Amino acid sequence: MSRPQSGEPLAGYRLQSEPYYQPSSDEVERFEAAFAQRLPLLLKGPTGCGKTRFVEHMAWRLDRPLITVACHEELSAADLVGRWLLDAEGTRWQDGPLSLAVRFGGICYLDEYVEARPDTTVIMHPLTDTRRMLPLAQRNEVLHAHPDFRLVVSYNPGPAARELKASTRQRFCAMEFSYPEPEREAAIVAHESGLDIAHAATLVAFGLRTRRLQGHGLDEGASTRMLVHAAALAVQGLSMAAACRMAVVDALSDDPALLEALRAALEASL
Repeated sequence: MSRPQSGEPLAGYRLQSEPYYQPSSDEVERFEAAFAQRLPLLLKGPTGCGKTRFVEHMAWRLDRPLITVACHEELSAADLVGRWLLDAEGTRWQDGPLSLAVRFGGICYLDEYVEARPDTTVIMHPLTDTRRMLPLAQRNEVLHAHPDFRLVVSYNPGPAARELKASTRQRFCAMEFSYPEPEREAAIVAHESGLDIAHAATLVAFGLRTRRLQGHGLDEGASTRMLVHAAALAVQGLSMAAACRMAVVDALSDDPALLEALRAALEASL
């Protein structure tokens, strides 16, 4: 597999080492099929279940630069496509992350896509159909996508989440993610933190108990990411109980009744 060349425009966006990822099903094959057909992808699943790590793994596997943007309600179209800048030599155009990926051929990953403003997400529409182009109105340019350009977006569906418009959703192929099976999740927690597998399995059992509280006052239970944080604190020397309180219990809620329920779940797990 080739690695970055010094003169490559997107060399700085290539991953320098292989991200650890354990497939749960056939998600690798499905991503590769969509990639081969240049189809835009929508990844959906709960917070911290591995969507971003999966995209990083696929960028490495397919040997492509990866430009990641964390979307939020203040994200403007100019933040994505670029803007004119003034410096000592006059005005110059600076491509935004989306334009860089479109122009030079990389994977543009828009995380938490639904958090972006509607007037920002609408600029993606010409990129998600057969036109594969990005109008740059400020520059009076229509940027036709490089053959290697791919668009991947993600969001976390849930009761409190914003909904994607049907006109946007139907432009994407979708892949649904969930938390791994317990044995696989314990292996991930152990690998990412250095904690032994037995204690990692205990953390996963606690995580499963918190997820059963979803819909009973809790929007989401403990994510795999949170369990990795708890494991890292345990490796650092904290007791399992203290690590879980810090990384999971106190991070999930401020509601006294929910905190009591989470602490009871922790006591039952340890």
